[in-house]
Amino acid sequence: MSDHRAPHLHEIRLADDAAGPYGIAAGADGALWLTLNGGGEVARLTVDEEFTRYGIGAPESGPTVITPGPDGALWFTRTKDHHIGRVTVDGKTEAFPVPTPDSGPYGITPGPDGALWFTELNTDRVGRVDVDGEFTEFALPVEGGFPSMITAGPDGGLWFTLNQANAIGRIGVDGRVDLHPLPTEGAGPVGIASDGEALWFVEIMAGQIGRISVDGRIEEFALPDRAAKPHAIVATAVGECWFTEWAANRVGRITATPFQAAVIQEYELPTPASEPHGITVGPDGALWVALEKGAVLRVT
Repeated sequence: MSDHRAPHLHEIRLADDAAGPYGIAAGADGALWLTLNGGGEVARLTVDEEFTRYGIGAPESGPTVITPGPDGALWFTRTKDHHIGRVTVDGKTEAFPVPTPDSGPYGITPGPDGALWFTELNTDRVGRVDVDGEFTEFALPVEGGFPSMITAGPDGGLWFTLNQANAIGRIGVDGRVDLHPLPTEGAGPVGIASDGEALWFVEIMAGQIGRISVDGRIEEFALPDRAAKPHAIVATAVGECWFTEWAANRVGRITATPFQAAVIQEYELPTPASEPHGITVGPDGALWVALEKGAVLRVT
């Protein structure tokens, strides 16, 4: 998806608005997996649009971000009841309580060490859980930083956004933490992704897309609509990312070479107020977007 032709947007209705599709990821089984934040469920969607929901035994748990794990299962955060969940590709679920009470796990990603790494919104920590459910937690040098999304970087570290501390953080597998303050005050970074060379992130409060090199150089690119509230981001190539605009009901694409002018394109979604959240590259090479109003979007 590297050319600049207008994409085809196909919306797939899955459930009622209350189900709240939020996170989305491609599984090892060649299907898309979603969290249903409002319904306390996870779900599987094939590229042929076969949809299956799986209860996780905790309707009020708030499943949020989901990612493929190193064991072939999908791992997800349960932000409201402070667990890390796991679902196999045949729909069997289990959960592991985060040791720190009221932690608010949110972002989650596989790390280079064969474990899952996650953020804790409420306790200024980054956590690590291995596939056997053993936890390690690392305190961050901030107070009220609201660590949000997290991704593995090209340098062997884990990179994460600090929504309220206005910074991008990096933690090594040894637990060492480095923070990089953002140039724009009150930017509110949330989503983050690696393109294989640098890290890209969205600034939900500033209406900007940012890029940070592994040595800490930061660039920011203003969106045409600064009130769009960009939320999640995924890289499709080096220097190219797609992102969701939660408040503006759009998806966008940004292409930029280092320290050159960026090209930003935005596309209206078919249904008004559909609330786009998570975004991923699917097993079919298309982009897939979770729409909180009970649907997903396929972008080709």
